[in-house]
Amino acid sequence: MQNHFLVQHKEQTKLKSKENQQFFKHLKKKIKPKVLDKLIHPLHEEVFACTDCLECANCCTTTGPLFTDKDISRIAKYLKIKPSKFTEKHLRIDEDRDYVLQTLPCVFLGEDNYCSIYDVRPKACREFPHTDRIKQHQLLKLTQKNIEVCPAVFSIIEKLKKYLKYE
Repeated sequence: MQNHFLVQHKEQTKLKSKENQQFFKHLKKKIKPKVLDKLIHPLHEEVFACTDCLECANCCTTTGPLFTDKDISRIAKYLKIKPSKFTEKHLRIDEDRDYVLQTLPCVFLGEDNYCSIYDVRPKACREFPHTDRIKQHQLLKLTQKNIEVCPAVFSIIEKLKKYLKYE
């Protein structure tokens, strides 16, 4: 069930790729930043009211969050290890000089799709997929990327297209 759902999502994102590129250009040029927030936030609420992230967990299996120093300290404390040990065991520095996971899927993701460090998870995980944050205009590139990762973001954008009568 889960695999079929994610395979279907991947196919949909491929089919809509060019259309979405054009749509995001349209949003950037034609929709005022505050208006974009007022449009996307209710759609975020609507979609996530009927979305169970535990059925998917694609974000945890395909992408890794950035870890801030605060995240590292908080998680290490929770795991009762030194921050340096946590970093050495689980993280690497990427090309942007950010701390990211050494491997995917996330080592803290259980077979049941529950996160073993959920209460202290990184800020990037708490805020994902970012469609409820203010200043959506500044996050359009990220949202466009997240369409491929998160079926809920795909739904939000499809609903936004319908609302704006974008064809």
